[in-house]
Amino acid sequence: MELNQKSNLTEEQAKVTSQSIRKLLQRKWLSVVIALIFTGFAAAITGVLLKSGVGIVESWKFKLLKEIPAWILLPSLGGFGGLISALMISKLAPAARGSGVSQIIGYLRHRNIPMGLRVGIVKLFAAIIALGSGFPLGPEGPSVQMGGSIAWRMAIWLKAPVAFRRVIVAAGGGAGIAAVFSAPIGGFIYAIEELLNSARPVVLLLVVVTTFWADTWADVFQSLGLDATAGGFDKTLGFQVEKTYNPVVSFLPIDLGYLIFLGVIIGILAELYCRYVISLQKKSNELLGQRLVIRMVGSGIILGGTYACLPEKFHHFDRLQDVIAVGDANISMALTTFLVLFITTGLAAASGAPGGLFYPMLTLGGSIGLACGGWVEAFTGHVPDSFIFAGMGGFVAACARTPITAMFLAFALTKDLLILKPILITSLTSFLIARLFHESSIYIRQLSLENTNDFHLGTKH
Repeated sequence: MELNQKSNLTEEQAKVTSQSIRKLLQRKWLSVVIALIFTGFAAAITGVLLKSGVGIVESWKFKLLKEIPAWILLPSLGGFGGLISALMISKLAPAARGSGVSQIIGYLRHRNIPMGLRVGIVKLFAAIIALGSGFPLGPEGPSVQMGGSIAWRMAIWLKAPVAFRRVIVAAGGGAGIAAVFSAPIGGFIYAIEELLNSARPVVLLLVVVTTFWADTWADVFQSLGLDATAGGFDKTLGFQVEKTYNPVVSFLPIDLGYLIFLGVIIGILAELYCRYVISLQKKSNELLGQRLVIRMVGSGIILGGTYACLPEKFHHFDRLQDVIAVGDANISMALTTFLVLFITTGLAAASGAPGGLFYPMLTLGGSIGLACGGWVEAFTGHVPDSFIFAGMGGFVAACARTPITAMFLAFALTKDLLILKPILITSLTSFLIARLFHESSIYIRQLSLENTNDFHLGTKH
């Protein structure tokens, strides 16, 4: 009886949301269109600036590595970067700490999370410093929060009702995903699957316009040289389908069983990863409270020292995914990469550093996929060439509890339609296995650890 009442209430709220948005569209349709286009534009340019800024800081770091020993430079740079980033966040916008995804989810669940341009700008510069100085996290979490913060400002400008604010904030978050991964479908699905949990036609329209505009603008900015990474637009040929990786993919009937088994393994490991990150964050909260400066400086020094002890290829965090994705690593290298990233990215995330987890999740899943594929080949002689990208999608699906989004994020790396089915099989399997252990995603569990009072300026730490 109680379940039916909740279901009816949710359905009624969805109807009210759709009705209020339709009224707004009737009265201010041109303003809404401009707001959506500008939100996509802003999400794209902040995402491109974030990736470019991190690239600039990292290139400076690698130049210094030629002159200064790694055991001196990496811990020093990690601690200094953690200090500057943490001070910016603590003094200017406490809501800018953490991945950014959990903050947007919190806002959409009516938590008292500050939004606006100030949060987005601080997130941008703090993330550039933290990620560039050695925190092994991804740009997509900050991009989600920046996109959502800009979208919130657009909604305030429109004097839009609360229902529309929630939709455009989710659309802005999805636009951040689209801009960073060049995955408009992935960004669209994530906004619907995780952020809004809604499939109302008018909601779908607003989200799809924003995410696809963000991806389009990102391609244009990349073609103009704002991003060192190649884009999907050529000034003479127009928009192109740009593939980050170009694997030779085949999908045989025998692969079905292997992919399900891979999903089981990844589901278990992903849930262990979630519990590891959450337990570290709990312990850090207990010992240091909200002292973000101490947390990030300490983590930066430890992370720098750890990577200084590892081979040089581990100093290039973004290139580790390339090594895994193209299959250049053997089983030993794949497992070492998984273990290193498992430990270090969990430590970085637990420190409150402004960085995302989707990027590390993709590399973690790809490492297990590569190792399991190597074992299958060694024992059976069969080469399951879809394992790496299936593993990537599976790990994201199990941690974020979003199998459809995970499928399209992994697909965006290859743009090969044949790989969709293997990724979906592993993603669904890992998602179901992970849910057997815990219902909530890592982001929901992170949000449950946060005190929203600490997101506001003036909070006593």
